[in-house]
Amino acid sequence: MTINIPNLEALPEAARQFIAAMDDNTVFAFRGEMGAGKTTFIKAVCDVLGVEDEVNSPTFAIVNEYRSATAELIYHFDCYRIKEIEEAVDFGFEDYMYSGALCLIEWPENVEDLLPGDVVNVCIKVNEDGSRTIDF
Repeated sequence: MTINIPNLEALPEAARQFIAAMDDNTVFAFRGEMGAGKTTFIKAVCDVLGVEDEVNSPTFAIVNEYRSATAELIYHFDCYRIKEIEEAVDFGFEDYMYSGALCLIEWPENVEDLLPGDVVNVCIKVNEDGSRTIDF
């Protein structure tokens, strides 16, 4: 599926489209260059799901935990700083992946070998006009 996001005002609708297409999938790997809008889109998804906590990139903590409006767990990962796969193994990354909770992962390239086989790859591309295209 492809979602086009022409501007920031279109983010909530794009997040609703994304959520409607999630099906029973729970693990989403967000791929895109630095500044593509991975965190911004994840924040929009969390907002639509009713997360009341501040959603920001867990760059130093690696994982943030949120609760949706229906009290479902959402894990938001930023694996940018993971340099060795053992670091992810040590903090229980795989346990999160198989928990059944929604897992939204930035920089999944750094934990590729630990991602489950049913991970949904979400590619965010910055277009020449500054708009974004999301393919998953």
